[in-house]
Amino acid sequence: MDNIKTYMQQVGRQARAAARIMAQAETATKNRALEAIAAAIVDSSTALLTANAKDVAAAHASGLDAAAIDRLALSEKSVHGMAQGLRQIAQLPDLIGEISEMKYRPSGIQVGKMRVPLGVIGIIYESRPNVTADAAGLCLKSGNAAILRGGSEAIHSNQAIAACVHAGLRAAGLPETAVQVVNTTDRAAVGELITMKEYVDVIVPRGGKELIARVSEEARVPVIKHLHGVCHVYIDDAADLDKAIRIADNAKTHRYGVCNAMETLLVAQGVAAEVLPRLCKIYLEKGVELRGDEAACKLVAQMKAATAEDWHTEYLAPILSVRIVADLNEAMEHINTYGSQHTDCIVTENYTRAMRFLREVDSSSVMVNASTRFADGFEYGLGAEIGISTDKIHARGPVGLEGLTSQKYIVLGNGQIRK
Repeated sequence: MDNIKTYMQQVGRQARAAARIMAQAETATKNRALEAIAAAIVDSSTALLTANAKDVAAAHASGLDAAAIDRLALSEKSVHGMAQGLRQIAQLPDLIGEISEMKYRPSGIQVGKMRVPLGVIGIIYESRPNVTADAAGLCLKSGNAAILRGGSEAIHSNQAIAACVHAGLRAAGLPETAVQVVNTTDRAAVGELITMKEYVDVIVPRGGKELIARVSEEARVPVIKHLHGVCHVYIDDAADLDKAIRIADNAKTHRYGVCNAMETLLVAQGVAAEVLPRLCKIYLEKGVELRGDEAACKLVAQMKAATAEDWHTEYLAPILSVRIVADLNEAMEHINTYGSQHTDCIVTENYTRAMRFLREVDSSSVMVNASTRFADGFEYGLGAEIGISTDKIHARGPVGLEGLTSQKYIVLGNGQIRK
């Protein structure tokens, strides 16, 4: 334990020193680093996949569930996707130093705001090795230093990606310590990271409920978090049903083990008899287990009865809850009661209802006629994301460059004194 504490204190000191350099780094230098990291990832794709195969084999041997293994596994496509994300971040405008809202005050001074880095960002995550590249890229472009602590199940993958990140930082003349991947799987490292107030400015946890609950409870550093993703699609009785079927199919079956997958389908009773059997036929053919309320079970014989717990559950698996509701009001009441303020969608051709849904559903992403799977930093044009925040302070929804910055007031004067 003493060794872990000493090691994490060293990591923290190095990150704080690197953060000062990163805050002053020129845009061109940061972009060179991002391009160099992307190139290193592509050049090292074989090594990355070999390292990942070790992690996946160990995960299978330890009995990790299918959804977790899906999040852990890399492919040639996903490796190139990491590089593409980094290149997209390089193309984004650099927000650091941006001045806004300048206005003259009666005293003659000008008051405005300047965008600045947060400093040192600690990111704790499970399973997904691509987070290592995404987080490194976003922290780098936003002028921050990062301390990354991935899950033990992805240790080989994360260290291999970290080597690419360090190669890119070296190539651009930036300190390797600007992005540090914690090299121990000891859980005590997490306890140290979330309490190092002198070195860490914000913590971003990405993972299961247990991890996020622990971080939220024990952290002495501000936390940007989301607990889980109980996402809904509501098919309104004014929906284009062919459009609704495409959206609801994609929202659930595109990928199961992700936080923006639909977990509960709500259908207006006026169209339930027409759309639900057609849609559930698709789900059943794809092996999705259906759990519905009494009305839904009457329409689909293969559907099991849902329990009260199902409406609260993020399955991250081929399981779907289904409820038939009277109208938009009952749909929104259900979402605001059982949802997790992550992502919710309405399918409707009625403009007034769509606008009501956007205003009244209290989630970090609210959609009209689009799959919940679009709730993603890359899809939103952020280049990548460091996570999806369901908090309401500072950052909400996919957290990209702007969410990793703050603003300070600046004042321009010409000798004014206060009277």
